[in-house]
Amino acid sequence: MLSGMKLHDTRHVERAILVQVVRFGEDALQVADSLLELGRLAETAGFEVAGELVQNRIKPDGGTMIGAGKVEELRAIAAHREANAVIVDNDLDAIQSFNLGKALGVRVLDRTEVILEIFARRARSAEAKLQVELARLQFQLKRIPVTESQQRFKGKANVRGPGESHLQLRNEPLKRRINELKKKLAAIQERQASRGAEKREWPVVSLVGYTNAGKSTLLNALAGAEAYVDDKLFATLDTKTRKVWLSPTHQILLSDTVGFIRNLPHGLVACFKSTLDMAAQADLLLVVVDAAYPHVQDHIAVCLGTLEAIGAQDVPRLLVLNKCDGGARDPAWMRLTGHHPGAIAVSARTGWGLDTLKRAIVAELRQSCRLWNLPAALSRNRLRGRREPALS
Repeated sequence: MLSGMKLHDTRHVERAILVQVVRFGEDALQVADSLLELGRLAETAGFEVAGELVQNRIKPDGGTMIGAGKVEELRAIAAHREANAVIVDNDLDAIQSFNLGKALGVRVLDRTEVILEIFARRARSAEAKLQVELARLQFQLKRIPVTESQQRFKGKANVRGPGESHLQLRNEPLKRRINELKKKLAAIQERQASRGAEKREWPVVSLVGYTNAGKSTLLNALAGAEAYVDDKLFATLDTKTRKVWLSPTHQILLSDTVGFIRNLPHGLVACFKSTLDMAAQADLLLVVVDAAYPHVQDHIAVCLGTLEAIGAQDVPRLLVLNKCDGGARDPAWMRLTGHHPGAIAVSARTGWGLDTLKRAIVAELRQSCRLWNLPAALSRNRLRGRREPALS
């Protein structure tokens, strides 16, 4: 055995087969992109992707999502690839999850469960941990184990399945804990609202956008701070707020928020209400997307749809095309500028375009924000005995 070398232990790494059911008529590029994204989610959650199985159906099978024939095929693939997990891109109900797990003899998760696992790993603040626990318990409540005898009663009106009262009793502790978490989060939101009222002497600008678009890197570049950055999905769950000088006389509060993703479970949106409310209450939104991503238009559509879902569709916003690392000649910017003439192209990594973005923020806030307290900002600047450098 070689000394001084740390060998990678793969015994505890879960190998997963990705499964996707495609309905006839769905956009081929979007479903292919969704499967690629599921692979990244799986890797972020600690899985090793061992293979894929895609099935085209008119509608999902009610018992297993993929039907008996595909279950046998999937079992053979899992055995051949030595996989001990199956991750389904579609949402599974309790019956489908139970039946698949029993038939395959491996751990079965759907897209929502993988996202919940990632959130549980990434939560740092007390609020984020409470939000994740709430989301997981609400999901668990829908996934109470189903027995074979109860399946026979599924769908029959006015028939109480065996063990139903027992399951109701099992649900009670979960429901009590869910209510406790909701009360704790409500108290946190109330405290944040009171603190937020004090901060409103400066405009609040929120960074929103697709996960892994570079929001935290952009926050660091604009604020000169060191927020956590990782090239993985959902690297940021906790809201971070920094003071940023856009010019010697213009200061804002800049906040980073949890990233958006396609098919973001409604339960997660609800559980992260306090975090997402910051975007809905902001004076300006910077919608950040990865301009180099091939299907960036889909990501923009997801961002706009999520903003509407959280009630932030009317907040003034600027579209920020990040990762234009090639500068003015970057092919991504040149490709997108015709579709989004008002967008601001930047590279948070190199700093290119940041001065243009600062000027655009100032111009937009001058038009839409009544909270710009220039005398207060100037007096604080003078009291510090320094002036921030002017934009070049």
